[in-house]
Amino acid sequence: MKILDVVCSAGRTGFYFDDQRAIKKGAGHDGVFYTGEPVTEGFASVRQAGESISVMLVLEDGQIAYGDCAAVQYSGAGGRDPLFLAKDFIPLIDKYIKPELVGQEADSFRALAKKLEDIQIDGKCLHTAIRYGVSQALLDAVAKASGRLMCEVVADEYGCEVTDQPIAIFTQSGDDRYDNADKMIIKGAQVLPHALINNVETKLGQKGEKLAAYVEWLRNRILDHRNDEAYSPVLHIDCYGTIGAIFGNNNYKAMADYIARLGEIAKPFHLRIEGPMDCDSTREAQIEALAGLTKELDDRGIDVELVADEWCNTLEDIKLFADAKAGHMVQIKTPDLGGINNTIEAVLYCKQKGIGAYQGGTCNETDRSAQVCVHCAMATQPVQILAKPGMGVDEGFMIVYNEMQRILALRKARKHA
Repeated sequence: MKILDVVCSAGRTGFYFDDQRAIKKGAGHDGVFYTGEPVTEGFASVRQAGESISVMLVLEDGQIAYGDCAAVQYSGAGGRDPLFLAKDFIPLIDKYIKPELVGQEADSFRALAKKLEDIQIDGKCLHTAIRYGVSQALLDAVAKASGRLMCEVVADEYGCEVTDQPIAIFTQSGDDRYDNADKMIIKGAQVLPHALINNVETKLGQKGEKLAAYVEWLRNRILDHRNDEAYSPVLHIDCYGTIGAIFGNNNYKAMADYIARLGEIAKPFHLRIEGPMDCDSTREAQIEALAGLTKELDDRGIDVELVADEWCNTLEDIKLFADAKAGHMVQIKTPDLGGINNTIEAVLYCKQKGIGAYQGGTCNETDRSAQVCVHCAMATQPVQILAKPGMGVDEGFMIVYNEMQRILALRKARKHA
């Protein structure tokens, strides 16, 4: 079945674009707003509305396949592609991508995704957000053309199997780490709460005492309010390098002592620590430090998992972290990888190497990108998938949970039929 047309519409995301460089330089807060002037190219203010582009592919039989282009909250920072604004990129899609797709047979996602990856403008690859959204639409097109679910297309083309069990959903709290944790407990989130521990003085404590107190509060909150004693979520805390900031990025013993203490406080729940250190210098320095700390924990039998995040943005990065056993789990930040074919390959590579795959993303995505990511996860079976978009817990959890349940129900009904 051929693709007859490519139609784009501008949209909003579930969160905001934030100028990370301006924030690090001291931009102030005024309610939800940031004060001060932006410093990253393209930003009109330090915080502005997140934008997306829906890419709709019109098929021969009139069906519409679609995906959403979206970029991470901190666009234009850390080597990422520039700020993604609909007015700038819809004309580009019409000029360079539409002619390449119109008339193509929607018969192979991998072939179409490769064609998309190969498109260059002035010798440069397409913006990651464009590859992300258009690849979603291509997967949906192949699924609709062949009468399959998107997860079934992924399984068929990548040699994996669609699970008949839900994937654990990971919810993130943002700074509202107390009230949002309550929402997570009520919803029965299997992994929680992220907690945004990105400041030593206000959130970790100079000796780590503030995070220790929070983990104790969280453990007790779950024990006091869970509706079922069988409910035993994983506690996943993102520390944004603050543990290394107080103990030293290469002081494995001191960091391991502290992490072991957190693991004991968290019991009976299992603990994961994301981003224990942040080596600003190079990717290689980050891999070396995280691999060293991972080995220290393993050698001492400390039952806490480390999660790679910083400096781990692309498919190439993910492979290097997995090869070096830098962490027990790797976050796969879906928009940063560009085409979702890269997300699929990243999850499968981590599993091949025996390292946990966390299919993540950003709060600054859309309902559609989240739904397509669920299909990728149901086929590749990572350890956990992020509830997204937004930072309100309820909405992102609903979108991911409901899409997962639709897949399970439809496949079960087919089997019975």
